[in-house]
Amino acid sequence: MAGGQRQQRLNKSCILLIAIAGIERFAFKGVASNLVTYLTDVVKLSNSSAAKMVNSWVGFTSIMPLLVAPIADAYCHKYSTIMVSSFLYFVGLVALTTTALARSWHHRNRTMSSSFLSLSLYLISLGQGGYNPSLQAFGADQLGEEEELPCSKDDKSYNKKTLFFQWWYFGVCSGSLLGVTVMSYIQDTFGWVLGFAIPAISMIMSILIFSGGSPIYLYKQHEVLEAKKPLMNIFQTIKASALRCFHCEITLPNDNSEVLELELQEKPLCPENLESLKDLNNDSESGMYLLKNVKVMVRLLPIWTMLLMFAVIFQQPATFFTKQGMTMKRNIGADFKIPPATLQSSITLSIILLMPLYDKIFIPITQVITRQDKGISVLQRMGIGMVLSIIAMVIAALVETRRLEIGRQMRNAGLHSETVPLSIFWLLPQYILLGISDIFTVVGMQEFFYGEVPRTMRTMGIALYTSVFGVGSFVSALLITLVEVYTSSKGIPSWFSDDMVEARLDSYYWLLAWLSAASLLLYALLCKYYLKKSDSDSEY
Repeated sequence: MAGGQRQQRLNKSCILLIAIAGIERFAFKGVASNLVTYLTDVVKLSNSSAAKMVNSWVGFTSIMPLLVAPIADAYCHKYSTIMVSSFLYFVGLVALTTTALARSWHHRNRTMSSSFLSLSLYLISLGQGGYNPSLQAFGADQLGEEEELPCSKDDKSYNKKTLFFQWWYFGVCSGSLLGVTVMSYIQDTFGWVLGFAIPAISMIMSILIFSGGSPIYLYKQHEVLEAKKPLMNIFQTIKASALRCFHCEITLPNDNSEVLELELQEKPLCPENLESLKDLNNDSESGMYLLKNVKVMVRLLPIWTMLLMFAVIFQQPATFFTKQGMTMKRNIGADFKIPPATLQSSITLSIILLMPLYDKIFIPITQVITRQDKGISVLQRMGIGMVLSIIAMVIAALVETRRLEIGRQMRNAGLHSETVPLSIFWLLPQYILLGISDIFTVVGMQEFFYGEVPRTMRTMGIALYTSVFGVGSFVSALLITLVEVYTSSKGIPSWFSDDMVEARLDSYYWLLAWLSAASLLLYALLCKYYLKKSDSDSEY
């Protein structure tokens, strides 16, 4: 029993990397959570333009790992990738701080300041593209070479991987909580220069801590070339197949032969190339291995696609939920006003508080019901989170309907204040439900995509998980554009009007709820198909 307990502990390097991931989230959330307020109040963008800019930036940030990960897997050590990308990350944060400082000094040259703002934001995206998937994959590598996924559900390493991803997400959420609460207050109270400078300082601290932990890290040796560079080997396999075809000739039978069939003989055209052709069989085996890898990636795509609406819903707290909160009663006492972005901390706070209950209460109950060691599968875990996210959007729509009713009553009574006498805490249920859905779906996504890809493409697996939120952000921006086109063609007020009494965010939330319900239905059908396929193709 004692030995089993030791098996379930994370080593020092894992704990250190989880802490570093928390610091990075503090820096990122310190910028991203309140960025829509900066864009509307300081840069003076409209609500829809600010939301689309934030969605596009978050989308680009989240999809960058999918572009950087293949290069990192093929050509770079994870350690080197983390160091280089974290430096770019830091430079982007410094540039962002500089733009806020320049805007506070020179209000006239807004075009140049806005261009530099975009450049600094996308420099952060570029740095994070290599940083996040490499850091998480590097952290999972600390568990040891022998603990590979996928493995049987009874395997202790399976539970240890699950433990790692849960604590990783716990660390990420802790950093996010501090970033949202502390930085939102500092930005609203002390200004944006200090509000952007602190994330930059925290990022350079994380770089120093990471480099200081170098002696205790576990570094994996490069695999053989065929396994280490999967994308390059796809081209090498095609080349090898073409060579094999080129070095085959069809020999016709002799007239004196009594054999009437064609004989296929493999003969090298050039004898001097005999040595170079000895590896063709190895190339063929590598090609079969890579073909299996490609099949695995293709099989993941339908599940990946159905998770996009979940990602769209998760763009709302940083955009329209925050704008909602700005029009509601935020006073605590006579002087203190709650920064609207601070409510995003309820998501991470609910995760931190309820995550332990997942293992201690929820899993034992499901183990009794399903009679499985893990209680529920990873796919079922993600599906439960998707259901909770839909419920959160239904609640958000109902609360917004009530806010609009009060706002219109005030307008009819001759009061033109945008702030309605409805407490901002009415938004808490939708935030908390999204936090609970995070425990199920986001942690499940990390484990699912990391475990279902080939061993040599683990960074790509983490990138697939983050890219869901990247593409989901672009889908969110696209939906906003389509809704604006629809409302303008019908001659009705925009759902995203700057006048929050005229806006129809409730209709938008209902639209997201219906689209998510349709996505969940397709997801349930795909899960049945996926399970059958994975059972017959589990070795790769």
